[in-house]
Amino acid sequence: MKTTAAVLRSASGPFAIEEIDLPALAPDEALIRVAGVGMCHTDLLAREGGPRARPPIVLGHEASGVVEDVGAGVLGIRRGDHAIASFLSCDRCPNCRHGQPAYCEDFISLNLDGAPQGSRLATDRHGHPVATRWFGQSTFATHAIVSARALVPIDRDLPLEPLGPLGCGILTEPHRCCVR
Repeated sequence: MKTTAAVLRSASGPFAIEEIDLPALAPDEALIRVAGVGMCHTDLLAREGGPRARPPIVLGHEASGVVEDVGAGVLGIRRGDHAIASFLSCDRCPNCRHGQPAYCEDFISLNLDGAPQGSRLATDRHGHPVATRWFGQSTFATHAIVSARALVPIDRDLPLEPLGPLGCGILTEPHRCCVR
C-alpha cells in the first residue's frame, strides 16, 4: 500500500514529504488512516540524532485515526473503528502481564529503534528501506501500520483530529509524575 509520509533522511535534516510503500499487514497488525498526530519531544529528540532511531525513518507516535484494514489474527478491532495509537509493549514480561505496559522490559527496543529486529520495512520510490515502526506506528504519514495491541478503539462520535496526543503525552504523563 502506498502512503505519503514525512521521511527523515538525515539526523537534524528536514522532513521530506514522500510516497512510500508499506509492507503487507502481519496477522497482529492494523492499517489506520491517520486523522490527527502530535509532535512529541521524543520525535524531536530522534530528529536531532537520538541514539537509536536511524534515518531514513518516519517518526510520529501519538496518533488517532480510522482503521482501514486488520490482519487475520486481530480480535476486538474492526474496519471502520476509530482508534488512538499508543506505544508498543511485548505483552509477555512481568510488567506487561501486571497491567504496566509503559514499563515493558522490551520498551526501548520495541519503540525507539524504528525498525525492531524482525520488523518489515517500507520502501521508498527507489526500493530503498525506510523504517516505519517508530513506537510501533510511525504516524507522520497519511496511513500507518500499527500493532493491534497498541490501538485503543474510541467512540465514533469523538472528534479524531485533536485526540492523537492521548496516545503518548497524556497517557504516559501520570507515570512520569507518580514514579517515586
